[in-house]
Amino acid sequence: MSLPWSRLVCLALPALVAGLGTVSAAEPLAGPARAAVDEFLKVQTAGLPGKVRITVDAPGSGPLPACDALEPFVPPGAAIWGRVSIGLRCPGDRPWTRFVPAHVAVEGRYFVATRAIDSGRPLGPGDVAERSGDLTRLPRSVVTDAAALTGVVAANRIASGAPLRRELLRGATVIQQGQTVQVVAEGPGFVVSTEARAMTHAEVGAMVQAKTRDGRMVSGLADAEGQIRLTQ
Repeated sequence: MSLPWSRLVCLALPALVAGLGTVSAAEPLAGPARAAVDEFLKVQTAGLPGKVRITVDAPGSGPLPACDALEPFVPPGAAIWGRVSIGLRCPGDRPWTRFVPAHVAVEGRYFVATRAIDSGRPLGPGDVAERSGDLTRLPRSVVTDAAALTGVVAANRIASGAPLRRELLRGATVIQQGQTVQVVAEGPGFVVSTEARAMTHAEVGAMVQAKTRDGRMVSGLADAEGQIRLTQ
């Protein structure tokens, strides 16, 4: 006599649950391998603009074989930013290579527009606000240095609340071609200036040439005041 389907399910369920209980999650990376990955990422992220937090997951291939000289690496062209795959190479008589998933978060400051900014409009103090968060979740070109916002205008319309990205900004034109400008030379204990005619237009920080009244050509950097600062 066969048992009803519901009875068979009831009999099989305890065994199925017991079997599931024997399945364990992958062990997190530990020991020399974790130390090697941590040290590698610490060096690779030293110049990032913020506080770095590193999370290393268990290797998908299972526990790593023993190795006395692990060599961490990243694939060519890979950025140590956000989700990243860290390679572990073991040389020797029986070499092997495994990959370990990791996440590099960078907590830092960035800047957003506090209101809509039309294309060509200079950015003022009331147009920008500082925020903080994980920079790896934002475009790589987001502005993190307040100095980069000095003397700039919107290259395109910027929506209110949008992170300020470098491609959305350009330097303000402070010198026009043919304009009479002050050329300033500074040194230890002296400042000398003279008038000259700009040969091209220039944005803040751009190199520009000018012709002095006696016909000499000079080159320097345009500053925010519309002067040319001679370079050495």
